[in-house]
Amino acid sequence: MHEENEETEELTTIEISKEYLKFSAGHFTIFSAHERESLHGHDFALTCDVTAPLNQNGMAFDYRLLKDKLKALCDALDEQVLLPGESPYLEVRDQGEKLIAIFGDEEIAFLKRDVKVLPIRNATVEEFARLLLHTLLKDSEIKRWDLRRARIRISSGDGQWASSTWEKT
Repeated sequence: MHEENEETEELTTIEISKEYLKFSAGHFTIFSAHERESLHGHDFALTCDVTAPLNQNGMAFDYRLLKDKLKALCDALDEQVLLPGESPYLEVRDQGEKLIAIFGDEEIAFLKRDVKVLPIRNATVEEFARLLLHTLLKDSEIKRWDLRRARIRISSGDGQWASSTWEKT
């Protein structure tokens, strides 16, 4: 039971799901030291939910900035082959204008301009969601907001999503 004079904090959740929040990328999932998918691509989609208190103006924050930040995250991965830089099963070697991905006895050559080596363990929607969420939360402008919870979801196709969630403790 609340006292009449007791102030309660109102939280709201902004959900961003725009058609332009997507990226097309190539990848392969590594299942073990000896098994991986063939290189293929997806049109990945991103959504984001952010929870914060309402301010005196009846807003949580200026979510135009959030949409811009999410679009920049997608643009940075668009039209790239995404490789996991922290996989225990994949080695990436720099050879001048090329990167060589070594998996077991396979050597896969890529032009550097076509590849992003990401600080992830595997090229999966789970890892993409985790990476993009942590990247967003490290942004200096986003850090100024009084966020309580944030979630990014990544889809690799209809009906297939992974999400990563952060909550203020």
